[in-house]
Amino acid sequence: MLNFRVAVEKDVALILHFINELAKYEKMENEVIATEILLKHWLFEEKKAEVIFAMDDNKEVGFALFFYNFSTFLGRAGIYLEDLYISPEYRGNGFGKALIKKLAHIAVEQGCGRLEWWCLDWNKPSIDFYLSLGAEPMKDWTVYRVAGAELTALADL
Repeated sequence: MLNFRVAVEKDVALILHFINELAKYEKMENEVIATEILLKHWLFEEKKAEVIFAMDDNKEVGFALFFYNFSTFLGRAGIYLEDLYISPEYRGNGFGKALIKKLAHIAVEQGCGRLEWWCLDWNKPSIDFYLSLGAEPMKDWTVYRVAGAELTALADL
């Protein structure tokens, strides 16, 4: 039976497990530097993001990690989906769609103007899935990032 559960602090190890599984799927394992301590701090002490688990009966089979952003053009908040992951043996059973529908419900309930996320260009199964939900790829936008030593240098530290 499909249901959802909001993550609590004792779920940090499970959240990190799903993050590592997602990184493995995306062939980006070497980029994960998150630790249980970091996740505990930023998710549960600073409350900078939230996690919802997709449940099959009483077993967590996937997760969505999201946070609120803000659109100056819309004049209101939106939800940014950072990560969505369903364990391979549960894919194709509606868990991913249910998680996105749950986030859409939260967005509408909170008065948000949109739900958005990024997807790797090579990830055709996910792209096809997102398109089937009515999502539209952004055109004329390129994602930029400053991190690590470049971020520190930019901050003049």
